[in-house]
Amino acid sequence: MPETSVILAVTGTFLLAGMVKGVIGLGLPTVSLALLTVAFDLPSAMALLLVPSFVTNLWQALAGAHTREVALRIWPFLLMATVTVWVGAAALTRVDLALLTALLGVLLVSYALLSLGGLRFAIPLRHESWAGPLIGSANGVLTGMTGSFVVPGVMFLQAIGLPRDRLIQAMGMLFTVSTLALGAALQQADFITAEHGLLSAGAVLPALAGMVLGQRLRTRLSEQRFRSVFFIALLLLGTYIIAGAIGKMS
Repeated sequence: MPETSVILAVTGTFLLAGMVKGVIGLGLPTVSLALLTVAFDLPSAMALLLVPSFVTNLWQALAGAHTREVALRIWPFLLMATVTVWVGAAALTRVDLALLTALLGVLLVSYALLSLGGLRFAIPLRHESWAGPLIGSANGVLTGMTGSFVVPGVMFLQAIGLPRDRLIQAMGMLFTVSTLALGAALQQADFITAEHGLLSAGAVLPALAGMVLGQRLRTRLSEQRFRSVFFIALLLLGTYIIAGAIGKMS
């Protein structure tokens, strides 16, 4: 049975991450992974986010009216983002975990800076056939190495010009298949314990409760201002993770 302090830490993490997702429609895997990495080693943090990430993002992927249309457009990207996770996950047993944790921090900082700066890329339709698999492969490798699904995958989905409702579904699809592949890769490498499974399954309820709370708060908050606060906090948290990882390497 996990210690009470561990249960409280995991519960609080997913309650907060769910609230962020409820307000701005994204962020549960990113927030939960970043916070869990502060308290747990990287493979454990990755294992703990699996069940809440899968449940919430599967709902996001299937809830819209454009599932078939979006899937047909981005399936080459999704395929490569899935199968290359095992390539990245191999690093977990071969590379210093402090170095991979620092890489996670760099990805979080990059994501925050790009979002705060409003930087957007554009990929013409004629280039999607090669850009999708290439960027998907990079995303899969980084997912396996760090547990982060967002860089550069979310940037690709934004760059191909999907309308907001289709973009939300596409991100749900990316996060769902990435979560499944990451879970399989971690299980194959014996990084998932029974305690991880119990804690991860138990975190679904606080994640959903946080989403409900966030959806209620959305009507009272400026979504744009909340997004800015979120990305500033993510920038600071990513910087903290980098500093902590460097301290462990020295």
